Amino acid sequence: MKSAPPILGLTMGDPAGIGPEICLQALRSPRVFASCTPVLFGDVTVLNRAAQAAGNAGVDCRVASVSDLYGFSEINEPLVVDCGAIEAASIVPGKISAACGKAGYVYIEDAIKAALAGKIDGVVTAPIHKESLHLSGVKFPGHTEIFTALTGAKRSCMMLYSDKLTVSMVTTHIGYHEVPGKLSVDRVLNVIELTAEVMKQLLGREPLLGVCGLNPHAGEKGLFGNREEENFVEPAVKSARERGIRVEGPLVPDAAFTTGQRKKFDAIVTLYHDQGHIPFKMLAFDTGVNITLGLPIIRTSVDHGTAFDIAWQGKAQATSLFSAIDVAAGLALGKLKGATR
Repeated sequence: MKSAPPILGLTMGDPAGIGPEICLQALRSPRVFASCTPVLFGDVTVLNRAAQAAGNAGVDCRVASVSDLYGFSEINEPLVVDCGAIEAASIVPGKISAACGKAGYVYIEDAIKAALAGKIDGVVTAPIHKESLHLSGVKFPGHTEIFTALTGAKRSCMMLYSDKLTVSMVTTHIGYHEVPGKLSVDRVLNVIELTAEVMKQLLGREPLLGVCGLNPHAGEKGLFGNREEENFVEPAVKSARERGIRVEGPLVPDAAFTTGQRKKFDAIVTLYHDQGHIPFKMLAFDTGVNITLGLPIIRTSVDHGTAFDIAWQGKAQATSLFSAIDVAAGLALGKLKGATR
């Protein structure tokens, strides 16, 4: 557990999106400085060009190369690590491109390496564009899968955290028809355990978790679906209870996020992407934080996309990025201010 402000690596995200703008806001924010020392992995020329297009100030802090970073004995001021991943002049704001997808991946890769080497205390990511990523030849569907692979994590899952609702996902970036085949008792149990572990750290007490069923009415004892609740959810919940975790389920999915139900639980485990994302974004789109659980490093992220429609126009708000920085700093310090759900 750290006592000094943690050093957090920010990744710039897709260069054609709002990532450059919101990251520059973070480098100038007293709120961010109160939480951590930010180190931005990106391209200086892109940051300056995006700032100029938006009518804002560009980079006005220390700049280093990737190799320079490893020569620093300590980092005690905001820093931009210039990754040299893309030519700024080649970027068309708001447009999908392989070059931007590759650059976004390079920033992530460099930040993960720095975290694994102990140069930074965690990574906070700005949004990437999945189609651009795919066009670049990077076959990971998203951040969660990239971080899991590059850190060598044996198990991981996505969690969306806010003061209004917290959800974690057993499956994420796959089609609906694939979900039942990806479920297993171990997979559901892993997500329950990971969620319980991080919620205890965030709240400072044993959490109460709920686990959704897959089918309407949680299957109605086989009336709907192929008994996924009985085959996977119920045994996982039973095993989790035997391990001392406070958990209930399977919950009826269409009622799990009503006011009374969601306030009962500290977090709800969901079985697929939209089962958790839709209610979460209805309640906490501007302030929600994406956390990857199970990694050997801290990783949080904004819970929004690249917003290509407003990229480089000076309209982007860094609210979610600031929340992600606050949560990452809290995890690095072993406490999270205001986490009282």
